[in-house]
Amino acid sequence: MRRTDEVLNALRSVTDPDLNRNIVELGFIRQIEGTESGHVVLGLALTTPACPLREWFREQCRQALTALPWVKSVQIRWLSTPAATSRGSDHGLAQVSRIVAVGSCKGGVGKSTVAVNLAFSFARLGARVGIFDADIFGPSLPTMVQPRERLIRVVNGRLLPLVYENVRLQSFGFVAQEDGPAIMRGPMVSQVLLQLLTQTDWGELDYLVVDLPPGTGDIQLTLLQAVELTAAVMVTTPQELSFVDVVKGIQMFDRLQVPVAGVVENMSWFQCPSCGTTHHLFGPGVRERLREQFGIPLACELPLLPEVSTWGDSGRPAVCAAPESAFARRLNEFAAGLVREISRLERQAEPRPEILWQPGTGILVRLPGQPDRVIVPALLRSACACALCVDERTGQRRVESKSVPENVHPVRIQPMGRYAVAVEWSDGHSSSIYPYDRLLALAQPVA
Repeated sequence: MRRTDEVLNALRSVTDPDLNRNIVELGFIRQIEGTESGHVVLGLALTTPACPLREWFREQCRQALTALPWVKSVQIRWLSTPAATSRGSDHGLAQVSRIVAVGSCKGGVGKSTVAVNLAFSFARLGARVGIFDADIFGPSLPTMVQPRERLIRVVNGRLLPLVYENVRLQSFGFVAQEDGPAIMRGPMVSQVLLQLLTQTDWGELDYLVVDLPPGTGDIQLTLLQAVELTAAVMVTTPQELSFVDVVKGIQMFDRLQVPVAGVVENMSWFQCPSCGTTHHLFGPGVRERLREQFGIPLACELPLLPEVSTWGDSGRPAVCAAPESAFARRLNEFAAGLVREISRLERQAEPRPEILWQPGTGILVRLPGQPDRVIVPALLRSACACALCVDERTGQRRVESKSVPENVHPVRIQPMGRYAVAVEWSDGHSSSIYPYDRLLALAQPVA
């Protein structure tokens, strides 16, 4: 056997923990040199330069190859492989691999603070990053990030983004610095935003973070329909009103077939600087409810820190000004998890089950290459975790299984985002949402 083949065989033992496939099958191996001398040089192209598992992959490959008797040393080279896009070469976004929208349906939740710091967290992971402030009436980016050079230049008909700590920036606030407040009607706003986004020369980016204005109106829909998004992040606060608005946002992204890959609950808790006691000033929060009801894989709770506002007002994001703060650490962890979840979405690592109602059998759960499984309708109806069925404060069930009709059945089943389905029941209940992982846990082999 040739030594190159021996290397490939050895590396088949290294499996991506997110994609559940070995790195040879995934095409990560792009270069093998030095097999004759025994000093092997391996070129790896991971799904993104920001992959938080880089050092893990390095060690796993080193162990796999040093087990070969003729290998004397192993060197790993990291190669770049941007995700393919369908945008034309003359498009300002042509070299942007992934676009992540950050939204909230309610103002005042700190969405822009999260969006800006998320972009810089991506950059700290090693990615090439840009951020687009999509708010015409109240742009935040010029205040929150203040690069030394603030003059927008035009080269070859393209706007050049500003740059701060290697992150590229664009905002209407930079372009119209001396023109006073913007007074425009909706259609004009959408047109200006699209021009600003697509006529900016972003260059090669691994991630472009789009800070959406709050709400789910025409401006948001027009922008999101015109741009191919990779994923979305919703920002909320612990109050019940914010939870209701997050659901509206999830439904908006669902209509546009954009997966909501994560939720950030901002101002979740406050730690007293004197006694160290943690206080949940706005209630216990909704992070777990969102994860349980919608199956959203990532949820992050950020503390209420006065310094975050101070850093933002001074033009330096918190993750840059205080990288060891609780705010920065949690957001950096969230960014790393988001990178991994986006990788799974791009590779379709986890196929979504097909959920069907079959009278006489039950609710079928189908996965490719696996035998059908089934859920008894009354059991699933009893497991509903919506606010009508479960007390949000105590967690106690309001609807007991004995009160559910034995002959209850779904009258409508439809996907709710990428991670859950919504079910309308024959007893009139219409607010049931079940994550796929919950459905898989309840499903049993067909008798």
